[in-house]
Amino acid sequence: MVRLTIDLIAKSRNHFKKKRGLSFPDYLKTLTHLHFSSKNIEDIGDLSMCRNLTVLYLYDNQITHICNLGFASNLTHLYMQNNNITHLDNLTNLQKLSKLYLGGNRIVVVEGLEKLCELKELHLENQRLAPGEKLLFDPRTLLSLAESLCVLNISNNNIDDIRDLTVLKELQHFSAADNKLHNMEELEDEFSHWLQLLRMDLSGNPVCKKPKYRDRLITVCKSLEVLDGREINELTRQFLINWKASKEAKKKKNIKHMRTGPLIPYPLTSDFNMGQGPHPGHVHSHANVQRWKPQQSLRAPKLQIPVCGLLSHMAVSSPICSHVDA
Repeated sequence: MVRLTIDLIAKSRNHFKKKRGLSFPDYLKTLTHLHFSSKNIEDIGDLSMCRNLTVLYLYDNQITHICNLGFASNLTHLYMQNNNITHLDNLTNLQKLSKLYLGGNRIVVVEGLEKLCELKELHLENQRLAPGEKLLFDPRTLLSLAESLCVLNISNNNIDDIRDLTVLKELQHFSAADNKLHNMEELEDEFSHWLQLLRMDLSGNPVCKKPKYRDRLITVCKSLEVLDGREINELTRQFLINWKASKEAKKKKNIKHMRTGPLIPYPLTSDFNMGQGPHPGHVHSHANVQRWKPQQSLRAPKLQIPVCGLLSHMAVSSPICSHVDA
């Protein structure tokens, strides 16, 4: 088993030979970049003497878990893609970490990043998952990254739902290609929260085959510059936004018309009480109208009156109109 230790660094010509004027302990204190990619490393030993380490390259190895990095409080870049990592452990002391590369591992749940408040890039593409598994996110981790994360790559991880990612309001670059995203309406709602989004890649998802897929996302993501590798023309975006606004306005107008319908001034009835007082539709003064007392109440026969002729019929049949002084 190959283990990354101080002794392994001492044997590396790529490092110590560059600063021959320094003693080895002093050299380790000045070391900021450590390159040990593709060395068949399976474990990380004690590197605490490298207290000023800022960039660590450990990609393309056989590392199964992250350990012994608690000393690296100045670390800003960690490259550990294409290893055998299954869990995200022992990262709480890396509070200055800005970029974390973990693609091509065996991670199922993204967790344990609650202390990484300065993390701007998180790369998790191409996890080697068991059949039926998909990449999941701990809500606590997402919430802790909401104000800092700008770049997220989760391509090819069997993901069919990204609603939990809505809290990442500072995202500028988002890649979720070759997953199983299919619900267009959900995506429109989620992307409407990402006001800073500039580049997005959803190619290879079932949703890409939906009608007007590209047009609909362009109108929702108003800051988007590149979608699925293709630049967005600003004139095209403005046309689509105006078209959508016009379509929605027309739809609202039709719904309102259907709800209100044609107005009928008075309720229809086939029974007219001849002894009733003046109809509300007629206005008369006391001087011009004689007091009329019906001798008997007559019930008119039932009539079939069209709506359009209702007012004229009522005017003719009202007893008040026949008792007005000349």
